[in-house]
Amino acid sequence: MPPEAAPLPLVAAEEDVRLIVAERFGIEQPTFQGEGPSCGHPALFIRLSRCNLTCTRCDTKETWDWSQFDPRKESTSHTVADLLAWATSSPVELVVITGGEPLIQQRKLIPLVQGLLAAGKRVEFETNGTLAPLPELVVYGVQFNVSPKLDSFGVAEEKSIRPAALQAFAASGRAVFKFVASSVSDLDRIAELVSAYDLVPVWVMPEGATPEAVIATTRVLADAVAAHRWHLTTRLHVLAFPDPRGR
Repeated sequence: MPPEAAPLPLVAAEEDVRLIVAERFGIEQPTFQGEGPSCGHPALFIRLSRCNLTCTRCDTKETWDWSQFDPRKESTSHTVADLLAWATSSPVELVVITGGEPLIQQRKLIPLVQGLLAAGKRVEFETNGTLAPLPELVVYGVQFNVSPKLDSFGVAEEKSIRPAALQAFAASGRAVFKFVASSVSDLDRIAELVSAYDLVPVWVMPEGATPEAVIATTRVLADAVAAHRWHLTTRLHVLAFPDPRGR
């Protein structure tokens, strides 16, 4: 085992650490990672509740928008031991920890990640890039899919673009940068951010909550993304499943 893959010290006993979870899925109904470098890979998902942003175009508002959703119905408390037992009951290698914003609970995620890695899993975090990762999470077997949100996504960039956090991800060597875009003008802003914070590698994902919207936006963006020599990703779960929630 290489030195960087050595087990992490637990911050507390697994039975004592609890996470606020919106949903977990991928065992009863198998699914894929729908976005980014691992698009199409079989995956398990642990979606954590709560977010530090309020993007109007967010497609998981059940994790934070209590004007529309009841947090008592949309979230439950799970121990790390319970989540580990659930994830390790499946042979699927990839576990995606998403949200909401999962790094809000990152101190409690250390024993979960340690247990997943020890069981032979690999972990991807889906994060908005506003919170720098703790060193204990920046380890072999973990990847951060960092998705900074632009003004066009319905959030002020003074809230969503945090230079220190982006610089920490860029320096980690364990991050890819995945931007949601709906127009070619969004790509101009992405290019500015990429240059300012040395963000590589870059993936661009077309915005869209329906297959028709994803396909249409892909065609709007494709030539310009190719010209930048960035990666282009789709939203496979939206294309593949009639109801993408929980898939």
